[in-house]
Amino acid sequence: MTSHIKTRRATGTWVVRAGGAVLGESANAVELTEGDYPAVIYFPREDLAMAFLDPSETRSTCPYKGDATYYTIQAKSGPIPDAAWSYETPKEGLEAIAGHLAFYTDRVAVEQL
Repeated sequence: MTSHIKTRRATGTWVVRAGGAVLGESANAVELTEGDYPAVIYFPREDLAMAFLDPSETRSTCPYKGDATYYTIQAKSGPIPDAAWSYETPKEGLEAIAGHLAFYTDRVAVEQL
């Protein structure tokens, strides 16, 4: 793992909402910080309503975290394409985010309760 990326258990309980519906709530989220970027909250899959998240064909690669897969949210108001991503098998040192999804905060609300 590079020294500019850090993970830790996110304090408190976090919720993610899309289209007015709660997609998940977790007291077991992981906070990832990378350099000067804002912190990103990663939700464990078991704390998300995965029935509303469809894998998309979008993929990307981060030289530090690995290969990312993306998910489209099926919201009541319509699909929200590629609103979430996951590193299924992150690079060494970032195992804490495996099995977790993060969300674009310009497409959904991610808030601490």
